[in-house]
Amino acid sequence: SFQLSARGHWCTWPAFASRQTTLRNHKPCCAPEERRSSNKQALLTIPKPQYLEQLESYLRKELQSLDLTKKNSQELKLQPYREIFEFFIDNFKTYKPLLSAIKNEYEVTLAHQKMTIRTLEPLKAMVTTVSEECTRQILALQEKEKDEINMLKQEKQHLLKLIDNMKEEKNSLQIQVEHLRTSVAEEYARYLNEYGARKLLLAKLNDMHNERLDMTRHQVRDVKGEDVVKLTLALKVARQDLTKAQVKLNTMIADYGDVVPRRDFESLEKKYSDLLHEMKTLQKDFDQLHKEYETLLEIHRETAEERDNFCAELQRVQRNCTPRPNWAKCSEVIPGGADRWGCLAEGKTSDQLVDVLLEEIGTGALKEINVFPGWGKGDKVPVYLRHEGEVKNKKLTKKDVVNILKDIWKEKIALEQQTGKRSSLPEFFLSYLQKKYGDAAAMEWSYTLYENMRLCRSNHVLSSFYNILTGKVGEEQYHGQNQLISNLQKELAACDSSNSGCLTSKHTAVREAFPLKRKESIQELVDASRYKLDSTEDLIDYISLFKEDEEGNAEPFVVKLRNQYVREKQEYLRQLKNELGALTEVNADDLKTAFCTIDPDIDEQTLDTYLGLAYQVQREQPVQEAVAVETALERLLAGDVRRVGPSPREGSTTGFEGE
Repeated sequence: SFQLSARGHWCTWPAFASRQTTLRNHKPCCAPEERRSSNKQALLTIPKPQYLEQLESYLRKELQSLDLTKKNSQELKLQPYREIFEFFIDNFKTYKPLLSAIKNEYEVTLAHQKMTIRTLEPLKAMVTTVSEECTRQILALQEKEKDEINMLKQEKQHLLKLIDNMKEEKNSLQIQVEHLRTSVAEEYARYLNEYGARKLLLAKLNDMHNERLDMTRHQVRDVKGEDVVKLTLALKVARQDLTKAQVKLNTMIADYGDVVPRRDFESLEKKYSDLLHEMKTLQKDFDQLHKEYETLLEIHRETAEERDNFCAELQRVQRNCTPRPNWAKCSEVIPGGADRWGCLAEGKTSDQLVDVLLEEIGTGALKEINVFPGWGKGDKVPVYLRHEGEVKNKKLTKKDVVNILKDIWKEKIALEQQTGKRSSLPEFFLSYLQKKYGDAAAMEWSYTLYENMRLCRSNHVLSSFYNILTGKVGEEQYHGQNQLISNLQKELAACDSSNSGCLTSKHTAVREAFPLKRKESIQELVDASRYKLDSTEDLIDYISLFKEDEEGNAEPFVVKLRNQYVREKQEYLRQLKNELGALTEVNADDLKTAFCTIDPDIDEQTLDTYLGLAYQVQREQPVQEAVAVETALERLLAGDVRRVGPSPREGSTTGFEGE
């Protein structure tokens, strides 16, 4: 165990021993250096306290027993010092509180530092990881950019070489320019000298010519007295001068033989400019003709396709057709005889005559029926035919049916104008009959009207009402045709400034009312308006063209107008189908693009209306999915679909008749 010093207090060795030694060996007269050396010797002679030696011995022993190669060697090394410090605290009672407080504060501080170090360990690892990752990325970027840097350096060297070559070429060109300037200056000086020499030569030639004339005159005057020697000498000199002049003339011819006179050069340059301008004009005309040729080629291709389709259809019709029947035989069985049959068959095709014949047979049989069997009350039965049991046949005439249907249309249009909403025709049809004839008799009228409409397909009033009632045709088609006829009436009335009710057949009112129709279609309407006139008459009573008989049959002019409406719509939809190509299903965007292609002037409102017809949605509702092309075309065919602007192929003066 450790003990205190002999005196029982805390020894301050070596400070206490050194102080005693100093006092004991104090020499006032000695120098400071001598005192310092003497103190050191005295300190070495005084032994350490026993308690200090025991502590140091214990500390050395504990430190030697430790394995300092472990990871926590510093903490192991701190433990012996902590024990030595505890021995101090236990043995020195007087200072124990202070020393314990010091020890505890150090322990708390060490624990805090350990906790801080433990907290920072993950951050150190993360910093190390991030540092390694950044280093790796930097190396990767350096490696990645090394090729680009090398390439840029090579490009730089190449550009520098190119710059040097261009500089050398520039210097060479400058040298050539200087050389050419010198050559031009020399040539100019030479030509200037030649020009002066030529002038001198001409002057000399003129002088010689004058001298020769003078000599000739002198010779004529003094032939007898002239000296022969003198004349010979003069002739010799003249010949020498002539030789020199001939040599100079030949030299000038040789030097200036390839030179073009400026007058000829300017003439050729002007001719070249004129030819160049003419060539550009011809090239422009050629480009325009080439563009027109391409357009005509495209039109020819489309026309050839239409011709092939019509030929194929003609062949199919020829294979399927039967020999034309003798329709005059029908007059023997039709009530009214040949006169009535002639009125019914006038201007009708074989298919229409079949409808007329079936209509006559059906209406005759309908008059013999007293009751109709009820269709039942199932959900698939139309609302206006839901009835159990038998229904009485009212046996109406066609005139009565036409008047009732016209009154229904009149009441429905008035109601819609009053409410501002479009009502369903089947529901309004039933409500009208119930309101007018009562609930009990409404079904009798409904069945009778329905059967008459079903059989009388040649009558426009009955057939159109039946098609709309059964959903085969949209109601907007009926209103569209009526609006078309009404607009034409207004246009004709506006052109009749005298209010006479008549216009000439050459008047342009029909053309102005239908600017998109073909000339052939306009001529058909004009011919239909003249069917009652003689060839010499030219005034047309346009008011009578829109009249109807008591059974609702319109004049040929209105019938032709309605037929053209149907044919133009069929042609319009055929162009739409051709634009869609081989698509089996079509979405809203493709259908909109096709409409805009065949009808560029179509507006957004009309386009939305057509899309609503094709996809059976309201105008404000979005189109969700695609539909079959045939389904979309059938829905459009049932609605009021017309061309808005001129065709891009045919221009604004052409129409759209079906063949």
